[in-house]
Amino acid sequence: MNRAEILIIDDEPQIRKLLQITLESNGYLVRESATGKEGVILAANHPPDLILLDIGLPDTNGQEILKELRGWFSKSIIMLTVQNSESDIITALDNGASDYLIKPFRTGELLARIRSAIRRNTSGEVSPILVCGNLQINLLARTVKRNNEAVKLTATEYNLLALFARNEGRVLTHQYILKDIWGLGSQTETQYLRVFVASLRKKIEDDANHPRHIITESGVGYRFV
Repeated sequence: MNRAEILIIDDEPQIRKLLQITLESNGYLVRESATGKEGVILAANHPPDLILLDIGLPDTNGQEILKELRGWFSKSIIMLTVQNSESDIITALDNGASDYLIKPFRTGELLARIRSAIRRNTSGEVSPILVCGNLQINLLARTVKRNNEAVKLTATEYNLLALFARNEGRVLTHQYILKDIWGLGSQTETQYLRVFVASLRKKIEDDANHPRHIITESGVGYRFV
């Protein structure tokens, strides 16, 4: 049984209750707080393996709590947010959030995101050879195979795929990707990025119109699965 500890910081009693029941039934230890300030104190006194942090808190904005926690807390923080808050999501990811979930969320998705985030906490160095289903990426040799056949990528396509693969399960914002691949001054060229993602999908996906590996996070960025 997984005994990882999760701290919930959310002001909605029904959400906290739902999360507590779901998490404890799946073997997690749970602590909870209704305010940001109390949550920070709990995290400091009993550092958890993961924090679920609501963006909308009654005492302090969740973004400020996130920045405060990131001053010393290095493990995963998943933000809980409502629909139609793309700017909040992007800000949270830029402030150091590991991931986000939109309310109302499905139990299966919640547990999958938590497993992925905790796995990243403990995974350490990325293996030089990554196997993702029928896709094999050799970061040492800079080669890619799909169904055991070599895939020819341009240098930029490979760099983009390697960035995705090294951050498996994590949402990368458009701005983060553009800065990493093309450098400062390119963060607004989202259409340029879409062209390269579309080209990459045609080469590595079984069906580029229904991708299994490079998943679009609408208005935010991409997630590699």
